[in-house]
Amino acid sequence: MYIKSNYMLYLFILPAVTLVLIFNYLPMYGVLIAFKDYSVRDGILGSDWVGFEHFRSFLSSPNFLKIFMNTIKLSVYDLLIGFPIPVILALMLNQIRRASVKKNIQLIIYAPHFISTVVIAGMLYIFLSPAGPLNALITPITGNPILFMSRPEYFRTIFIASGIWQGAGFSSIVYVAALSNVDPQLHDAATIDGASLLQRIWHIDFQVLKPIMAVLFILAIGGIMGVGFEKAYLLQTDMNIPTSEIIDTYVYKRGLLAGDWSFGAAVGLFNTVIGLVLLVITNTVVKKLNGETLF
Repeated sequence: MYIKSNYMLYLFILPAVTLVLIFNYLPMYGVLIAFKDYSVRDGILGSDWVGFEHFRSFLSSPNFLKIFMNTIKLSVYDLLIGFPIPVILALMLNQIRRASVKKNIQLIIYAPHFISTVVIAGMLYIFLSPAGPLNALITPITGNPILFMSRPEYFRTIFIASGIWQGAGFSSIVYVAALSNVDPQLHDAATIDGASLLQRIWHIDFQVLKPIMAVLFILAIGGIMGVGFEKAYLLQTDMNIPTSEIIDTYVYKRGLLAGDWSFGAAVGLFNTVIGLVLLVITNTVVKKLNGETLF
């Protein structure tokens, strides 16, 4: 009866549901090649079933631990360092009272988000090259230029710092929007009661952001294994592979470049399952600690 009386609402969401089914669920059928010795000639159904052979091959390979740890370290460092910065930016922007100044600052910090990853990688190669502007400042002090893009120990710092510069401003939008709903009278009352600026931020603004932070943190944990193939691959060189080789780049090389479709699909599926498990665990922990939950 409810559906019949509100059929127009269901018709509105029908195109979106159809697109999700076609582009998100139907392709899941292809995950079968992770359990088969896939051959383009024989197709998915005609290829020989090998079960978990490709998973065992990946887990027992000498490169597994290094690639897995590279992915985890890059993701965890990026999360620990990068997650609080949009919150801090939003809290700082909320303290700016002049609308024109606030809009100009927002424009500046949002702009890097719209620069493509390829352009970002090109800028990094130029700025950090031996003849680049950064080495022009360092060389007179050290006597020799630093090969930032070739030294493995610099890769994670470059990757994380450039990601924060590119995405922190845009990620703060949701927090800025939440803070715009805070009643100014709460701050006025707290000021009259003698609360300092930091006390007002902690007891009023931060409390408003906590539920949003909890949800976004859960989502970030769910995508922790998806470091970002494009930038990792573009910044990868023969010299920094010990720290830049992650699961996504490994899947691309083995699955597409080497034509080992089944092995690449198995590694990708392994990556996805790990992300799903982390998502469920984090959702459960956050629900117990904070009461906020994603599902």
